Parts: sequence; structure tokens; C-alpha cells
Amino acid sequence: MIPTYDLLTLHPDLLREPLAHSIIGRAVASGAIAVGVHDIRDHGKGRHRQCDDAPYGGGAGVVMKVDVVAQAIDAVRREDSTVILTTPAGVPFSQSLAQDLSTKPHIIVVCGHYEGLDARIESMVDLEISLGDFVMTGGEIAALAIVDATARLRHGVLGNELSTREESFQADSLEYPQYTRPPEFRGMAVPDVLLSGDHAKIARWRAEQSILRTKARRPDLGGSPLNSVDDDSE
Repeated sequence: MIPTYDLLTLHPDLLREPLAHSIIGRAVASGAIAVGVHDIRDHGKGRHRQCDDAPYGGGAGVVMKVDVVAQAIDAVRREDSTVILTTPAGVPFSQSLAQDLSTKPHIIVVCGHYEGLDARIESMVDLEISLGDFVMTGGEIAALAIVDATARLRHGVLGNELSTREESFQADSLEYPQYTRPPEFRGMAVPDVLLSGDHAKIARWRAEQSILRTKARRPDLGGSPLNSVDDDSE
């Protein structure tokens, strides 16, 4: 069965265009994954397809209606679905979480908007995810991040699946610095070890650089150095 994503949003055009390009677009075209974008307004109430209302207790803004969002979820939910809500109150998105979600056969992402969603919607989801300690105008960017970070870990999405083995956060460490041609640019030279052809020395250098870069830029990680993979496709 093809791994499938169904994204529920009030603004489908914000999702459809980015998903049609680059690696994700090619993965959809090849059948490696399937992505559906669904307009929550299709389940809105009345002539104007209302999806929101004033909050009980007063306050600024409007809140997305529980009955509308519930119907949107029910329309695409399967027995094997994992339903995600994008919200600042969710758990921080991480590489380990992306790795776990990449094994799920069907992911539904509900994009929040306005002042949020009726809190009763939380009982209908399996996981709440946040991109970080900041607030955006809607959950579409978070939904795209979830699709991109998880889909690239699935079989057949990347042209070279070795690409995911040595990446930042795979071992709680940052990836070592990468270089390509030209060997010198504006007085900055590629490290000699990378031009040596000695794969053992290159592997050691990369492990050392992974440690140094992690300590300098993300000392909170404190992970093990990333192992080097001899990739003949380079």
C-alpha cells in the first residue's frame, strides 16, 4: 500500500503548489507516496460554509468549529490513520519523531487557524505537533514540514537512500561540513584530507568535525559523531 498523507486546511492553495515540486512532487508522480489536500470548508455550515465562530466566554478572534473539523477528519480517516494537529501547544517536531512517523501508512494533518480550534478536537487526534516556540498565522507551513521531513525517509522518495544515513540529528549530532568543486574559492580552500582519496582519514576527519560542529553550534545535543558512509555515487 502506498504511504498516504491527507492534509486538512482552510487554504488548500497554500499546500498544493509547494507539494507539486522538487523531491516531494517527483515522489507523488512516481507513486512512492500519495498526498491529498482537502478543503475544510467543504464541511462548513450553511450557505457561507461557516467553519468558525466567536469563542465562548468572549475574547478576540474566532475559533474553528468542532463539528466542521470532525467531519473533515471523518471523511478521510482510515483504521490505520495517524491524525496530527498542528498547534503551538504540541510536542516539538524532531528528527526522531519524523523517523517514527515515516513508518505510518496513513497520516492526516489538521492545519489550525485563527485563534485556534475548539479544544474538543484534541480528543480526535493522535498527536499534536509544534515547529517551535513561535506562532504562525496557520498550520500549513507546519504541515508541509511534516510531509517533507517524513516522506524523504520513506523507500523510493530519495534517489540515493544513503543520503538519510549521515544527516544532522540522526545521532543527536550535526552533520560534518560538506564541500564540492571548485577546490578553492575567494581564498577558501577545501580541506586537503577530502582531496586525499584516503577514505579512512576522511571518515575520521568527518567524525571529528561532527563533534566540533555540534559542540560549537548545538552543545545541547551532545550526541555521538555521525559515522561516515563510503558513497560511490559522489
